[in-house]
Amino acid sequence: MNKWNVGVVGCTGMVGQRFLTLLENHPWFTVTALAASSHSAGKPYQEAVRGRWKMSVPIPGSFKEMVVYDAVSDRVRIAEQVDFIFCAVDMKKDDIRALEESYARAECPVVSNNSANRWTPDVPMVIPEVNPSHLEIIPIQRQRLGTKKGFIAVKSNCSIQSYVPALAPLLDFEPERVLVCTYQAISGAGRTFDTWPEMTDNLIPYIGGEEEKSEQEPLKIWGSLTPEGIQAANFPSITAQCFRVPVSDGHMAAVFASFRHTPDISVVKNRWAAFQGLPQKLALPSAPLHPLYYFEEPDRPQTRLDRDLENGMAISIGRLRPDSQYDYKFACLSHNTLRGAAGGGVLLAELLCAQGYMD
Repeated sequence: MNKWNVGVVGCTGMVGQRFLTLLENHPWFTVTALAASSHSAGKPYQEAVRGRWKMSVPIPGSFKEMVVYDAVSDRVRIAEQVDFIFCAVDMKKDDIRALEESYARAECPVVSNNSANRWTPDVPMVIPEVNPSHLEIIPIQRQRLGTKKGFIAVKSNCSIQSYVPALAPLLDFEPERVLVCTYQAISGAGRTFDTWPEMTDNLIPYIGGEEEKSEQEPLKIWGSLTPEGIQAANFPSITAQCFRVPVSDGHMAAVFASFRHTPDISVVKNRWAAFQGLPQKLALPSAPLHPLYYFEEPDRPQTRLDRDLENGMAISIGRLRPDSQYDYKFACLSHNTLRGAAGGGVLLAELLCAQGYMD
């Protein structure tokens, strides 16, 4: 397998920090450029994140003395040094959209953790095990951008990656209605208990924009390719409530689902146990051996016990049972900054590389 030089744009935030912990010893990727806001530009990385390092492991030694670039003004210099970038910046959506497109037009592919381009019709929003075929839209995007190599690919919202993969093996039973309540960790807001003491012994029944993302993004993931872009699916109908809970990492989802053709419970469990996607078939470095794990215990999955399953890249499922209003209800759990954010971005980049899009 080839080796690729990569940049992390937005390297000082929580997701950027997580990217660096995952990339330190990656077998395919070597970090050759770091970028953040003008406030951090020109500083060694360890100085730029002094007092702001939020990971439980130390700053990787290979990045401590790397000088941070300005993500905006130095983008041409960055593009010259890397084969592609991971983007996890904290900016206004219009500014993110413009920044990512400017990198792509500079022939630097962008693997984005941001939401700004998720609804751009020719930008694939991909959960690698679920809809890898959507990467086939990239040539159409390149035509629009006027590029040979540059493009943008995005990962989906972190919370939907707890339950969308669980529904993926059941799509041929035609889910019609889905109700989901998510219980989301504070790291999803880029925070820790040290920086957000108000979350201790507290629950907030509102996360701005999350319910809309939870209801709409799965429909693009389950959508179809057209010459004009990705056409979102019409079904299932999804309704969501999203809560911020006093948990450091891990997004839990309580899921209720009804199907046009209701499968037997044993069939559902067998589908989950057998589920494999293209990342597993390609043996990508970050791919979990088993994407979905079902727990028979009545009190699982639990955030603290199960969020790190398969290096935080597997989804845990439990409590599947009939429901009085829907066909079934069950619980799902994913690690939001690993599977949901940086780890999902790294896996997406591996898939893009394996399929030749970074060449």
